[in-house]
Amino acid sequence: MKKIYLLSSLLLILNFLVACEENSEKIVSSEIKTYENPPSMTIDQKKDYQAVFYLKKGGTFTVDLFEKFTPVTVNNFVFLANDGFYDNISFHRVIDDFMAQGGDPTGTGSGGPGYYFENEFHPEARHDSAGILSMANAGVQMGKGTNGSQFFITFKALHALDGYESTTSDKLKNCKMPMTSCHSVFGKVIKGMDVVNNISRRDPLVATESGDIIQKIEIIVNK
Repeated sequence: MKKIYLLSSLLLILNFLVACEENSEKIVSSEIKTYENPPSMTIDQKKDYQAVFYLKKGGTFTVDLFEKFTPVTVNNFVFLANDGFYDNISFHRVIDDFMAQGGDPTGTGSGGPGYYFENEFHPEARHDSAGILSMANAGVQMGKGTNGSQFFITFKALHALDGYESTTSDKLKNCKMPMTSCHSVFGKVIKGMDVVNNISRRDPLVATESGDIIQKIEIIVNK
């Protein structure tokens, strides 16, 4: 059964979880890249990493990546971006007052890079504002995390998606519990939030056209 990469703790998203496999238009392409394993660690945590998103319809925004807080997750994103994995992929699920989700090469909500990796949390990296970049996943399944290539950007604070029990606690949730949302925060928009807010809203259950396309993601490394 396919994994649907959603933010599963909210009722709206739970409804999507049931319906998405049945109704999403499938995109089949021999050009979709897949990999056997997550990338080896190549980033230098002593340097500062940023990601510039270029949208095909025009507009850019810049994300500061949290390489010191969640290095494994940032390393994965940097690898995929540098390899062109995200080129011409859409924001396939964009929900008003919630988030914009992308990173699925099939545009269905069930695609990925061919591998999964574990959640990664840091108490200073939470869904505490608009513009938070975080990993979308299908929860912990068979004791393992289901992070891959899909991500989302928040339109507001969404602490229910944190890996911690509360906003004031550093105690981790039991992410193995069914229907428990645990999402790894790995960056924040520092420029162009107006562009993020203008990403076209899209419900993949009823949409007849693709979402806004990411032309490319450029990784900038500052010493």
